[in-house]
Amino acid sequence: MNLLPLARRLVLLWCVALRTVQADLAPAEISSSSNAELVVIRQQVAEARRQLGDKVGIPEEPDKYQPIPKDGTWLTTAEARIAFAKVLPQLEKMRWWKIGIDPAKLTHALREPAAVISGCVAAYRARLDGADRSLALAREAAEFLIWAQAGGGTGVFPFPSARGVKSDKAFVAAERYFARAEREGRLDQVIRNGWAIEDAGDGGLQFDNGEAGLAMLELYEATQDRKYLESGRKAAGWAASRPLVKNWNYNSFSVRLLAKAFEVTRESNYLAAATHKALVGVIPGQLTEGPYAGRWLDAHNAKPAYHYIMMSALAQLALVMPENDPARPEVMRALRLGLLARNKDFLGPGAPNKTKSLEALVLV
Repeated sequence: MNLLPLARRLVLLWCVALRTVQADLAPAEISSSSNAELVVIRQQVAEARRQLGDKVGIPEEPDKYQPIPKDGTWLTTAEARIAFAKVLPQLEKMRWWKIGIDPAKLTHALREPAAVISGCVAAYRARLDGADRSLALAREAAEFLIWAQAGGGTGVFPFPSARGVKSDKAFVAAERYFARAEREGRLDQVIRNGWAIEDAGDGGLQFDNGEAGLAMLELYEATQDRKYLESGRKAAGWAASRPLVKNWNYNSFSVRLLAKAFEVTRESNYLAAATHKALVGVIPGQLTEGPYAGRWLDAHNAKPAYHYIMMSALAQLALVMPENDPARPEVMRALRLGLLARNKDFLGPGAPNKTKSLEALVLV
């Protein structure tokens, strides 16, 4: 059983009362270059929609729903408090994140300890049973992430260069990329100290970088330890510098990280970067009309998990945007439309996704 998503789910609901919105932030500006880029992307989206025809908005795999019991009862506060304490010992047993491990043999992505940090920080902030132990575990995982980030040397939270891993789609995709880079004689540009630090425009590194950078900023908020802030800033700086890619959900990981960096630092460059990536690299792929309005048009991003990943990014951005930001109405429109598209599933066939949907809805 993979307890990482479970641990995060158990404590995310406690974040709701701990979120605040600042009203005195400077509005982000949308440049003319962004508008020109947006025109081109909308043309490409229109062509993709034409080619997809009646397949637009339909996931590459049929939705699988988990029915919600009609006679289910809410957890009491006492039950919710002790739930995390029961999971914490299991997390402590399964931890593989050890400084000095060979990344060329590592078969786990950095998003895993990042999830542990986020969940444990939320437990600590809510003062759940085992809160102090959870913060200690979060700090240990963070030290590993900082070590890995330093090994990459570019600010990104990198990806292990292990090969031959067939059980994880991320590793399978990475191996294909490593093989191509090796054939082209540029593997040394892709891998440093056993860590993959470049995806050459594919965008895949934004996933772990976004999750880990977000976790570091959350840990900084809980501890005020500046080493976590600096780590998160490095990840956000890397994210801001990356080009937009064709996979909408990859871009959204950077949107969420950059929005969080703005929330923590109040530095407007982070908000500007997050806004640009959302307006140009996430929202244009969303259908605005038809039976699947609110979903993303391509089969991959129409899947519920990726849908709610993008909902989280837009919610994080909306959370920190000032009310008078000229881009906020567009972000809110896309957020509301996306929620209408998928939330109705919970009232019908059941939950189309558990982990990412809960995370997004808590932010909303």
